[in-house]
Amino acid sequence: MSHPEANPDWQYLPDADGVAAAATALILSAADAAISARGEFRLVLAGGSTPVKVYRQLAASPADWSHWHIYFGDERCLPAADAGRNSTMAAAAWLDQSGIPQQNVHPIPAELGAKAAAQRYAPLIATARPFDMVLLGMGEDGHTASLFPGRVHPAGEQVHSVSGAPKPPPERVSLSREALSDSRDVLILIAGSGKRQAVQRWRAGEDLPVAHITARDHLRVLIDRAAGDTAAVD
Repeated sequence: MSHPEANPDWQYLPDADGVAAAATALILSAADAAISARGEFRLVLAGGSTPVKVYRQLAASPADWSHWHIYFGDERCLPAADAGRNSTMAAAAWLDQSGIPQQNVHPIPAELGAKAAAQRYAPLIATARPFDMVLLGMGEDGHTASLFPGRVHPAGEQVHSVSGAPKPPPERVSLSREALSDSRDVLILIAGSGKRQAVQRWRAGEDLPVAHITARDHLRVLIDRAAGDTAAVD
């Protein structure tokens, strides 16, 4: 494994649509490069309002879908087809319309409960690493995936079971920091004024979960002006 990249490249976009468009272009470019080099593209998806914009743009884009493999960074412990699940959102916005083979889409079986789902998903993630690209968001408290501030998870785990999450539902499943960081490229998508304070805390060096994410090659933060530090933009 090459030396991990821990210093993000902050890229400022005008708004959430601009963040989504930039992310979509980077994903498609990374997919072409990965398929050319290794015969497949391994992508980890995120939930949230900005990623769903990305998925809708991907649904309208041409790509060599048969060589894509899809994983999920985290999931809520809800019934399999529940509208609140990240996998359900991604399926409706993009995956069900894409040419990605069904067997190449790997949802987290969170309907089993956090512990059982984490145990079931971990061997799959172990064999999928390193990923080609990981998509992440950031919450207003600085969490990413379902890694929340103040939580300690066992080192060396591929996938964490999460209970008592500070936002509903309380039971979740999340890839570990180590697994999320074991990717050639990581894109962290941030949009909206509600994220501005967390961004400032991150850039000031505060110990937030998102600040612990690294990448093998490229770690990029795609951020809109509403969420960004005005001084950094100027």
